[in-house]
Amino acid sequence: MKSNFKTAIQTFGRSLLLPIGIMAPVGMIMGLMGAFTQGYMIETFPILDNETLQTILRSAQQISSVIFSNIPILFAMGVAYGMSKHEKGIAVFSSIISYLTLLMVMNVYLTVTGTMAEPDVMAEVGQATVLGIQTIRIDVAGGIIAGLLAAYVTDRFYRLRLPLAFAFFSGKKSVLILTFLYTIPIGLVLPFIWGLFTSALIFISPILMNEPFGPGIYWLLNRALIPLGLHHVLASVVRFTEAGGIYVIEGVQQVGILNAMNQVLFDLGPSHESWNRIMPTISPYLAGGQMLTTLFRVPAIGLAMYHTAFAKNKTIAKGVILTIVLTAFLGNITEPLEFSFMFISPLLYLLYIILVGITTIPLGIWDISIGYIRGTIFDFGIFGLLYENTGWFNLIIIGILNFIVFYFVFKYVIKRFNITTPGREEENRDVTLLNEKKYDRIAELVIESLGGRANIVNVDNCVSRLRIDLKDQDKFNDKLIKESGSSGFFFPKKKHIHIVFGPHVEFVRNEIDDLLKK
Repeated sequence: MKSNFKTAIQTFGRSLLLPIGIMAPVGMIMGLMGAFTQGYMIETFPILDNETLQTILRSAQQISSVIFSNIPILFAMGVAYGMSKHEKGIAVFSSIISYLTLLMVMNVYLTVTGTMAEPDVMAEVGQATVLGIQTIRIDVAGGIIAGLLAAYVTDRFYRLRLPLAFAFFSGKKSVLILTFLYTIPIGLVLPFIWGLFTSALIFISPILMNEPFGPGIYWLLNRALIPLGLHHVLASVVRFTEAGGIYVIEGVQQVGILNAMNQVLFDLGPSHESWNRIMPTISPYLAGGQMLTTLFRVPAIGLAMYHTAFAKNKTIAKGVILTIVLTAFLGNITEPLEFSFMFISPLLYLLYIILVGITTIPLGIWDISIGYIRGTIFDFGIFGLLYENTGWFNLIIIGILNFIVFYFVFKYVIKRFNITTPGREEENRDVTLLNEKKYDRIAELVIESLGGRANIVNVDNCVSRLRIDLKDQDKFNDKLIKESGSSGFFFPKKKHIHIVFGPHVEFVRNEIDDLLKK
């Protein structure tokens, strides 16, 4: 039972990556367009002062904003797709039905109870107009609830058989009807639960949002949850709920750090009073904090690994280490590096977690106001250098200190405890197939290493790992998996293996699916 719960939580965490996956790149577009259309940027770069160009930029920003105006819908669809095991398309369709029904049921509740607020004060009492419906503002939580309900109803009733007279409504059609009916009591009970839930989140918010230790606590927990796949859940809670704080901007309440940043970063800009008041507080929980890892800590650890690699292995180790460092530096995917030592030395990973927490604390002290979600070099260029009053130089100073600390600590510990990091193994993995993008051959090796097609029960993946259920764990061949170019593997539970391929994982997964269908 405990194992099933853990698996469900991991799956839930992965499902959150779908909406976040679209928000990150579109957020970069919004940021770039928003920067180039604000007055201070036009004054700095007169070439931007062109009516046609400004119309194009504002239009692109407006088009991009549709993603952030409908975040709950994105989460409803993403969670439904990720959590459902069968008929994922029906689950996604049902999630929209559930979300719309939820909004209207709460609207009816407000009307019947006489608690419907006037439009000019509804934000102050936690109400908002969503898709034209005035309702209780539950934001992303509403989407998640709708997605979970849709996934549950789909998996349970997609094969429902009704009497012949009602046969037309059997099977998949029944899912849509039942989702609608199940949502009604939830919408009536939710206002009471939401009140208690809001109080609990506000209660723990001072811990996560504490100044100056909050960012350190948050990133320590974030890194600690990576082996369980729960770091995405923590991030979403802080980004979209009261646990991340409630901010009043221009007379409107913004719940969660990401909603607050969206308004300040994209709508108001560095000249607005909320920039200096809010951005230094929330930036360390988003790209500001992530940049310390992707731009400074990961390169430092990679360099320490290279310098501690055996002389005979340095050539191969350099290619492996450079790949995983660039994956983080350019793509904000840190897991390949973290998995390179996470399970071979839990002590080193524990030290890594503690160091991350401690060395993030200065972000809560120094004035740094860099957006957005991701922590790549591109984010630094767009949201750090192109915007004013970001304190990017302070981030570099803290980052250099992080680089020094992580480099020397990792170099010492790796040598002192003889940890088998890349380049210190007797046998090194061959990344030739990955470099040449021969994903079909990699898939063949993975399937063979797992004991063949007959031994594979289910194949899934997250942002960097294959997650595969097996019939017989003893048939696994670790030598073959090394030939595939995988940067690591582990069994989080019996008969369930994770194989790390970093940014290549989805291409490998597609080839495996194709081979299993033959």
